[in-house]
Amino acid sequence: MLQAVGNPNLRPNSDVVVPYLVADDITGRPMDRFIVDFRSMSSAEAASYEAPFAYIAPVRQHRAAMSQPEALETWWMHWRSRPEMREALATLPRFVCTPRVAKHRVFVWARPPMLADNAVVVFARSDDTFFGILHSAIHAVWSLRMGTALEDRPRYTSTTSFQTFPFPSGLAPNVAAADYAQDSRAVRIAESAKRLNQLRENWLNPPELVNWVPDVVPGFPDRIVPKSDSAERELRKRTLTRLYNARPQWLVNTHAELDEAVAAAYGLPWPLSAQETLDRLFELNQSRVATSKSPMVVMEEP
Repeated sequence: MLQAVGNPNLRPNSDVVVPYLVADDITGRPMDRFIVDFRSMSSAEAASYEAPFAYIAPVRQHRAAMSQPEALETWWMHWRSRPEMREALATLPRFVCTPRVAKHRVFVWARPPMLADNAVVVFARSDDTFFGILHSAIHAVWSLRMGTALEDRPRYTSTTSFQTFPFPSGLAPNVAAADYAQDSRAVRIAESAKRLNQLRENWLNPPELVNWVPDVVPGFPDRIVPKSDSAERELRKRTLTRLYNARPQWLVNTHAELDEAVAAAYGLPWPLSAQETLDRLFELNQSRVATSKSPMVVMEEP
């Protein structure tokens, strides 16, 4: 469909066929998934993209059995397509993602025009400092305590895990990255976060095993192609879940460097126990609520 031509609207199918990210692509190997997305187009507009519109035809029959009127009235559209998220991501070169449910709380970068599945939590930020704070042990301890769990897999919940989290003063999400770009705390966190991400990428997709191939659509993410059958077999073992299960020393050291940088931004000694970390964060959370500097509220002490 991406290579097809001849639509009556003279537009390429890449307008509505875009890369798609699910949680398994983060914790496992990326599967190069795509999704048909007509956004808020009318039926006539959507039908002008002939092959994609034909591809989703079975959706109409599926929705015919539903009781909600909108199920059939706008059957070619996704329900709850998150227009606010789309608007927030529209001008960013990349954004942060994490699986909603996962054994390990890992964060990765994705970039437009990729769309995320509802089992992926998306953060409309593109700076390494924000990425580093989220990937610190300090945030991990808080999100584990404030989230829920599905069997042995913690669930990341935006309202409790993220919105209640007290970021370091001056480095909160309501502050533009440009405003703290010269802050030495932010610079240190950013450098550690970039190092963590680069070392992980080197391990996940070592150059001796993969080729990076441009997609058929300019601007879409490059595709990761194994160099051989043996490389493909080896790459199946290289997932973030397996990496964090094993926690090799280089990963431990890199996370320790990041944790120290984030703790320093709070003015905290490090290391701290999980309970000490929670106590310090709870105190900070409550002090900000009391002084009306933040809308964060935690109903009970962790």
